[in-house]
Parts: sequence; C-alpha cells; structure tokens
Amino acid sequence: MESATNLRVRDFIAKEVADWDDELIAVARFKAFSGQRCDWEPTFRFWKHFIIKIATHFGLLLIRPSQVKNDWFNRGGLTPLCLDDVLSLMYNEGDITRTVDLEDPTSGRFSQLVRRVGNLITRPPTPDIMAEQCVIVTAMLKDKAAEVVKHLSESHWNSSCIVTMKKFQDMCGGPDEASVMLRYLSGCRTAQYLSVNKKDFLEGVKVSLSAGALSSITNLDYDVLHLIWTTEKLQLQLDVTDRRYELLRKSALASLQSGNKKLALNYARELKLVTQSREKCSSLLNRVEEVLSVIADAESTKKVTEAMQIGARAIKENKISVEDVDLCLRDIQESIDSHKEVENALERMPSYVDIEDEDIEEEFKKLELAVGQDAQVPALEKAFNEEGRMASEAADFISDTFSNLKLSDRPAEKPGITQAVSEGDKITKKLEMEAV
Repeated sequence: MESATNLRVRDFIAKEVADWDDELIAVARFKAFSGQRCDWEPTFRFWKHFIIKIATHFGLLLIRPSQVKNDWFNRGGLTPLCLDDVLSLMYNEGDITRTVDLEDPTSGRFSQLVRRVGNLITRPPTPDIMAEQCVIVTAMLKDKAAEVVKHLSESHWNSSCIVTMKKFQDMCGGPDEASVMLRYLSGCRTAQYLSVNKKDFLEGVKVSLSAGALSSITNLDYDVLHLIWTTEKLQLQLDVTDRRYELLRKSALASLQSGNKKLALNYARELKLVTQSREKCSSLLNRVEEVLSVIADAESTKKVTEAMQIGARAIKENKISVEDVDLCLRDIQESIDSHKEVENALERMPSYVDIEDEDIEEEFKKLELAVGQDAQVPALEKAFNEEGRMASEAADFISDTFSNLKLSDRPAEKPGITQAVSEGDKITKKLEMEAV
C-alpha cells in the first residue's frame, strides 16, 4: 500500500508537468544518459529542478534516493534510468549532501580532530548516492535553519539562547531533522551542543541570535540548561495535574447527579490533594522562572556595561567632548520625534480607496488649471514691473540731461550760441521720442 506522501507527490507532479503522460517525452526523460553532457544537460536540469521543487513544496529536509526513483517518478512500473546519475551530479554540485559529510558536534573533540586530519590526508571516495539511506536537500537545510533561528529570536531578546534538545527537536520536526540541523548550525558557528550529567543526562543547544559568532560555552550555560529543563518538566507536571483535576471534577459531578454522595466526597478529597500539589508545583515553577529572569537581566546588564565601556573608550580615543555627544544625542532624538510625527500624520490621513479614478482625474485637471493661473499672475506682474522700471529710468535720464544743459539768454545772432541751442533742441526731441 502506497504512503500518503507518495500519493501527494504524484498528484503534485501531475499538476506541475502538463506533458507528464506524454509517451514520447517520457521516453526521452526516462532514458539513461549517454554521450556528451551537452546532449543530456537539459534532461538533468529538468530532474534536478523538479526534485528540489518537490522537496521545497512538501518541506522535506531529508529524502530517500530509493523512494525518489521507485515511488515518486514511477510510471506504470517504469522508473527513470538516469536518476542515479542525476542524484550523483546533484551531490557533486552541492544540491544534496549526506549526513556524514556534516561534522557531528555531539561526538568528542578528539573524534572531530581525527576526522579532520583523516580528510586532509586521504581523499574520501565518491559515494554511491543510491545506496544512502537518506540525503539532505541543501536548499531546504538553509531555509529551515533560518526559520529555526527566527523562531527563537521571536521568543528571546538576548544575543543568544539555550534550549533543551527536546524543544529543539520539536522545532526542527523530529530527531533526524534536529541532528542534521545541529550539524549544519555548528558548522556555521551559529550553534553549540551542550550536555550535562548531574542527576539526569541533559542535552541542549546554545544558538546565536545575532550576526556575530557564538560565544564559548561557560559553566553558567550548563546551569541555565538545567534550569530550563526543570521548567519544562514542571510545566509538563502542571499539564498532567490540570487534566487529572478536570477528570476528577467531572467524576464528582456525575456522582452527585447519580445520588452517590459517598463517592462524590472521595472525589472531592482527591480534588483537594490535586489542588495542593498543583499549588506547590506552580510555586516552584515561578521560583525557577524568577532565577532565569535574573540571569537574563544580568546578562543584558553586562552587555550594556560593555557597550558603555566601549563607547567611553572610543570617545577618549577620538577626543570627543561630552557636549558634542549630548548635542548628537539631541539631534538623534529630534529626528526620531520628527519621524514619529510623520508616521502619526500618515496614520491619521483618511483612506482614498473608495474614490473613483474619474474623480481623481477631474480634480487633477482643476489643480493643473489653478497652477497655470497662479503661474500667469507673477509673469504679468514681472512684465508690468519691468515696463515701469524702464519708464522710470527714461524719465530720470531726461531730467538729468535737461539739468546738464546750459541754456543762455543772449541774442541769437551769435553763431556759437545759436549752434548750442539747436544742438539742445535736437537732443530734447531725440529723448522725447525715446521716452515715447
């Protein structure tokens, strides 16, 4: 009987590939690779793209090569003969990888060192991908890793956080997926494996939530892991107690309705004991959470103190005065306030989704007309002022010219005077014509 996943994959293939049932095209796709790469390159790209697309659509981090070949792309008993080569090429190009290719952080440091030295001395042989139990889709690994870090960032406000292995497995989708995710994040220096063996063997993961590399493990991290494990255990006990309390309450009510007061009284006594047990468990949980809160506050205070020290050192090195720093902070605050005012004004603006396009066009034409009229008025004023200025300059020039003329009352028979008067008349007539 086929699994539900295989059926869903086949339905997805039928929807995505319109010519999937075309016999001629299917023969070309299902045949083995031969000749040069340029001959079968398009077929390889088709299978590669489709395998990654199916894994992304269904959120499959791990895929089984045998399942891909025999179940996903089975057409009436026919399977792609080229799929062995396709998966091998995908492995060589980094589209898929094996679990053993990722370093296991749960192993000891000595084992990790031996593995690295062995890889440097001898080159591992090319693996048979079809013989692998599972392979990892690289694209899905990167996407899921980003989702895990984002999910933790939404519930933690420090630069790093510690979670138990159980919670980490729940976020990743299972133990196998969590193991792969831990290997990948450890290789990226974004996560570190934690284990402590006190009364119980505890496992956890420390994850960096910032862009920087993860800090080294300290004794405090192990204590925090134990406290977080305690809170999860107490919360689980509270959930069990609440369910038991609800069952006892329903049984007590049923006994009262049936008239069995003695049995109802026994249920009431058990309810009281369960309530007392819950109060003790809840009180202990609150105390543990308070300790975790104090540790988180202390870590945050330490970060702030370090930042202040770095800032003070930078101020001294750059010879910046306190007044400059205060002025800069004021400018920043003013910019923030202005930005908030703009945001508030935009939020208070009415919505225009109900206005028709014709109304907008008509209003826009009115605005254009008003702007054109406003532009004509300054132009007329400018022309009028220019004309008045020119007339005023001409009048001043005429006045100055007349004031500079030296007219005389002597008789006209003298040639010099007559010539002077005639020249003055000519100048006067010329200026009057220019003024006009």
